[in-house]
Amino acid sequence: MPALPFKINTTDDVLSLSPVIAVFKPAQRPIKFRLPLFAGQVSAGFPSPAADYVDKSLSLDELLIQKPAATFFVRAQGESMLGAGIHPNDILVVDRSLKPVSGKIVICALNGELTVKRLLQKNQQWLLRAENRHYPDIVLTDDLELVVWGVVTNVIHPL
Repeated sequence: MPALPFKINTTDDVLSLSPVIAVFKPAQRPIKFRLPLFAGQVSAGFPSPAADYVDKSLSLDELLIQKPAATFFVRAQGESMLGAGIHPNDILVVDRSLKPVSGKIVICALNGELTVKRLLQKNQQWLLRAENRHYPDIVLTDDLELVVWGVVTNVIHPL
């Protein structure tokens, strides 16, 4: 397997890149809230009768976080990933234990600055792609320093 043209951050110092970047790691002993999950589904088309009972409870941390020790949160900034459903001020759930493979959306430090982009490999060339046509691809070359911090698994998006 050829060497990847980037490093993967495997240490616990993910908060140390810059004092102005908002990166949040889950609490060591998170408080678990279990909220009601209704058995019926909500129609996004024509209205349907609502279910009158709760099927089970749902813990959002269990839903969003598979590996708490390897997970952190970061707030998105800018509009380069609108096509992927990532908007300014969304909270991204990032798993550092997942392998950054072609096609995944990753959080990375590019020349020391955090960015979120889709990692792609095309014709033996690696690149970072924005999900907004107004932003160019970033072709990964030897003169760029790229450290992948993790793979985005979920987006928390207010309406």
